[in-house]
Amino acid sequence: MIEKLKNEVLTFSPRRSLIAAILVIFVSWLLTFAMPNDPANFKAWSLLPAFFLVVYIFVTKRILESLVLASVMGFIMLSSTMNILSAFSDTLLGVMMAEDIAWLIIVCGLMGSIISLIERSGGAFAFGEWAATKAKSKKSALMWTWILGIIIFIDDYLNSLTVGSCMTSLTDKHKIPREMLAYVVSSTAAPLCVLIPISTWAVFAGRLLETNGWATEGDGLLYFIYTIPFNFYGWAAALLVPLVVFKVVPIFGPMKKAVQRVDEGGPLAPPGSEKIDIHAGDEDMEMPEKPRMINLFLPIIVLVGATIYFDVDMQMGVLCTLAFMFVFYLAQKLMSAMEFADVCVKGIQNMIMPLMLMVLAFLFAEINDQIGFTAYVIDSVAVLVTPALMPVTIFLALSVTEFITGTNWGMYIIALPIVIPLAMQMDVNMALAVGAVLSAGVLGSHCCFYSDATILTSAACGCDNFRHAFTQMPFGLLAGVIAAVFFLGAGFIF
Repeated sequence: MIEKLKNEVLTFSPRRSLIAAILVIFVSWLLTFAMPNDPANFKAWSLLPAFFLVVYIFVTKRILESLVLASVMGFIMLSSTMNILSAFSDTLLGVMMAEDIAWLIIVCGLMGSIISLIERSGGAFAFGEWAATKAKSKKSALMWTWILGIIIFIDDYLNSLTVGSCMTSLTDKHKIPREMLAYVVSSTAAPLCVLIPISTWAVFAGRLLETNGWATEGDGLLYFIYTIPFNFYGWAAALLVPLVVFKVVPIFGPMKKAVQRVDEGGPLAPPGSEKIDIHAGDEDMEMPEKPRMINLFLPIIVLVGATIYFDVDMQMGVLCTLAFMFVFYLAQKLMSAMEFADVCVKGIQNMIMPLMLMVLAFLFAEINDQIGFTAYVIDSVAVLVTPALMPVTIFLALSVTEFITGTNWGMYIIALPIVIPLAMQMDVNMALAVGAVLSAGVLGSHCCFYSDATILTSAACGCDNFRHAFTQMPFGLLAGVIAAVFFLGAGFIF
């Protein structure tokens, strides 16, 4: 059976894709006759698109197609066959016009420009050459990656894109599979952001805590700090990396096969990685005669500094950094104004595939909200738990929910208004309950095939996002088990 599925993936043809799409639409339409008319009463029916998505991804490994079909299934559940296209169009337009998506496109698109400019300036090459003199083994190369990830803590997008781009050449020299690089980069992005009070995550979560009545007005960040000791998954995921690098925890599962592939002379990146790699096609990029590391580090320092200065607003940080790079690079005569613009456009083009996947993930998350998926999961779990078991139960249930939806911040918006009043009613330690929600968002996003964390890390590291998530999942689940044990113990203690 397993061999048959592997062959199906390898031989998946356009005709089969068409047949699969027709079957999904037809079966979904048939099921609507058995469903309630009101989406508020869907209950267990709301699990159907999520179940289909996970199965279809594992069978075909075609994530873009899976997201579209799962979204179509959800729209059919909500609409008659006469207005399905209209509903799809209106919802997609709403998603594209949402402030979060606009921010995502601006920040990630321009981050692609910044990365391309750093490549063109020779800054990344100079850093790679310098780092190669310091990191003379696979272990040291991965530890340098981990340390750099800890230093760039301000935002998970900034972390993943910057660290992945900077360290790819170094880890390639040491014949480290791209899947391993992506795992290390991903484990110091979002997991660190839920542990640092000066991050975009802290600002966002703090505002939610104020909005939902736990934190007093203006004290959101202070209350976020209260949750840091209880963000058990963030601690477990970040600290697990050096244990894996030094083989205290052995490399196992799909990651072991990736290491064996490279050790046996196979490619560093798994098949299909060129589709999402933001560096694909940059091998022939013109390089200055004397590359300097200052062309890498000064823009990054400006980016971090400007982001913090503007109240942890990364969009302002990105815009300020591009303005600085224009003056800084042209003053060195590294490129003309026309070349600067061309490289910026090339960088944005490199981000199109990752952005498309993220937009589709947000579309799927939106349809899940409309059919009540997340609320149904939380409500189903809430009636079964005691105060002592609530933290671990919330952590596990929301981790699965986040794995399905792929939008951690979106899940927080839905879950916290439910969890905070529930924790107050059950007299559960509030910092522990909120820590469980925040940890669940990171775990689910860490293992999800199409979450923003997975897509951006894959793009920066040049690793197919399915293979990145698949090889990282065992280590994410291991950290999840550790976190669950701590949530279970803390639930009884507090």
